[in-house]
Amino acid sequence: MKLDKNFFSENIRTLLYALIIAIIIRSLLIQPFYIPSSSMEPTLLVGDRLFVTKYSYGYSKHSFPFSPPILNKRILFNNPERGDVVVFKTPADNRTDYIKRLIGLPGDKIQFINSNLYLNSSEILKSKILIKNKIYCGNRVIDVYKFEEILPNGKKFHTVYLKDYTYQNSDVFTVPENHYFFLGDNRDCSKDSRYLTSVGYVHKDNLVGKAQFIFFSSDRNIGSIFAFWKWHKSIRFNRTFDKIN
Repeated sequence: MKLDKNFFSENIRTLLYALIIAIIIRSLLIQPFYIPSSSMEPTLLVGDRLFVTKYSYGYSKHSFPFSPPILNKRILFNNPERGDVVVFKTPADNRTDYIKRLIGLPGDKIQFINSNLYLNSSEILKSKILIKNKIYCGNRVIDVYKFEEILPNGKKFHTVYLKDYTYQNSDVFTVPENHYFFLGDNRDCSKDSRYLTSVGYVHKDNLVGKAQFIFFSSDRNIGSIFAFWKWHKSIRFNRTFDKIN
């Protein structure tokens, strides 16, 4: 069988077009992410795969693969809302993706007093939930209290705290202009804006997108996704297409 001389060039062109379309979708519309750590439990579990919308807060150089210097500031900017679960590039290297919950807006003052979270001198209301008292912290299982917290804008979500409340008191964190303050929902097992040398305050240009929903989830402690005979145990079917609160 004799191939048309344009066969290979046409296929290369098709693959190139497909790659360009994929990059456009990933950069401007939606991008999948995998959750590798337990810092956002109970909201996000290790093994969750989720979709993040890139257009939610506008675009910066970090909207594109490898953060090319094609934008010197964020364009089409939309202000994030307190309580959003956000993917951002860490200020320490402008390369690593983190996902945390937005707690502090520019100008806000955040402080922990006796393990209670204060925002602008007002305590964030939380009520204890008694349905779960163990959760992951890395590879360890830890004893925790689980709470429902309510932010001033009415946003409700679940958090967990170690039973011995290891993070009890802090200095006052004052969020600079054009920056945001993030916390993990697994409050005693999260590297977040409380740690100024590694994460700290996050500039608006470092925002990547808003976490929207989980499209797949599997428990790696039960078995690899390739171990199909364990799928009935490892795949968390009840989390499929869960909206991220």
